[in-house]
Amino acid sequence: MPGREARFSAVYRVSGDTREARARARDICLEQTVELPSDVVPAGFVRDQVVGRIESLRKQAGGYRAVISYAIGTAAGELTQLLNVLFGNTSIKPGVRLERLHLPPSVLRGFQGPRFGRAGLRRSLGVPRRPLLCAALKPMGLAAEGLADRAYRFALGGIDLVKDDHGLSDQPYARFEERVRLCARAVAKANRRTGFRCAYAPNVTAPHGDLLERARFARRAGAGALLVCPGLTGLDGMRAVADDPSAALPVLSHPAFQGTYVLHPDSGISHYALFGQIARLAGADASIYPNYGGRFSFSREECRRIAEGCRAPMGRLRPILPCPGGGMALSRVPELLRFYGNEVILLVGGGLLTHGPDVVENCRVFRRMVGG
Repeated sequence: MPGREARFSAVYRVSGDTREARARARDICLEQTVELPSDVVPAGFVRDQVVGRIESLRKQAGGYRAVISYAIGTAAGELTQLLNVLFGNTSIKPGVRLERLHLPPSVLRGFQGPRFGRAGLRRSLGVPRRPLLCAALKPMGLAAEGLADRAYRFALGGIDLVKDDHGLSDQPYARFEERVRLCARAVAKANRRTGFRCAYAPNVTAPHGDLLERARFARRAGAGALLVCPGLTGLDGMRAVADDPSAALPVLSHPAFQGTYVLHPDSGISHYALFGQIARLAGADASIYPNYGGRFSFSREECRRIAEGCRAPMGRLRPILPCPGGGMALSRVPELLRFYGNEVILLVGGGLLTHGPDVVENCRVFRRMVGG
């Protein structure tokens, strides 16, 4: 019979009065492990060690804060099973929100996490201190040559990261391989003129069988980073890309299809956990999300919490860079610098096309605004 196991824990927000909150916390303990009624859980090791354990339950604004621990063996050393234990079936139930993870070194050692992290990403781009600048290639429907021309202009103007819009895949208007070759070539041409190290990040999000091959092709074609939508590929799909030594490029995580995880305050996952902690477990080097005040609904506090989750201590897992975007105009850059400081990637998409008629000059304005 196995002995006493070490444990990891998670913080949940549970709704209801004291009786309801305690009942929900007890339900989490069973649902996330043995998935049986309490009275038929086998005595001994299963009941004493495998079943989740309420470590604390205390009242807070909007409900109760429950800390629940689990035996390390329940996670099986896999990201998929760790997420399953943390929030699998309970994610289907109302009144429970996963707020944050507390993972000991014995769990974190099983994950590579970000290959580069914020320090490694900065080194690869040759930008040690100032905020990084990112631009998005769009719109869907533009031919590969037109997208490459925009990539060239962004890089020539001093943008650090030129990423595909998350809607660019392998459409007939701009096939993946042609687009990646042309855009990588265009950015390299601009770098030869400027002396900068702008990196092109193609969107490699794809069906499971194609995901790693697209990432490997992108590296061979000269890409300097990769864009992955883990809500579409699965978080472990992004982890596989980040861990693969034949891809080995910085990974930008995009929030497509993840919105409903975080939008309701009494269910789903917190912004801090999903876009910060879990993104890091899954290998992201930067976490893209919609900034407050843009065309999405994230609040200032939610964005602040994402930035905290990107840098909070997580054992050997490197801190990463928050990358707010979503309808950002250059006029907001001073405000964003006050809010985020230097440890940020500022993502401006359409704003670089609408600020003025000269896209290259618009990019230079953007760079001057951050002290570049």
